Amino acid sequence: MPMKGRFPIRRTLEYLQKGEIIFKNTVKIMTVNYNTHGELSEGARKFVFFNIPQIQYKNPWVQIMMFKNMTPSPFLKFYLGDGEQVLVDVEGKDYKQISQHVKKILGKTEMEASNPANFGPKKYCLRECICEVDGQVPCPSFVPLPKEMTGKYRSKMAASQE
Repeated sequence: MPMKGRFPIRRTLEYLQKGEIIFKNTVKIMTVNYNTHGELSEGARKFVFFNIPQIQYKNPWVQIMMFKNMTPSPFLKFYLGDGEQVLVDVEGKDYKQISQHVKKILGKTEMEASNPANFGPKKYCLRECICEVDGQVPCPSFVPLPKEMTGKYRSKMAASQE
């Protein structure tokens, strides 16, 4: 991607991947209410500028909406999957304090975020299949299963006993 436009460093893949906030699966919508002028909204403005692109990259399932100059005091509001709403007051806080607070209350823990039990394409996960884990039964496409574990053998045994 060419380095064009306002502050192109925020659009680089390296910058986006450095984001630390990965929301829990229950977070569905995040709204940011802040003012474009004034001291009380300075932290919220910087949070939007520096952290929102990283949050969008790390949490593609979360809808993020910005509301500018609609409220006297800045705040974040999170809508969870069960209908619950979480309100975070960010008035007079630094953007680093805001990101740490949001990570603490709605972010996944380190164990949840780096769960090695996730399976899927190599692009996204460490393992494609459970057979890659030591001690598991290998894939039948590579190593044939024992007869006792196949469905044909079980159905024949059940039919012969009847």
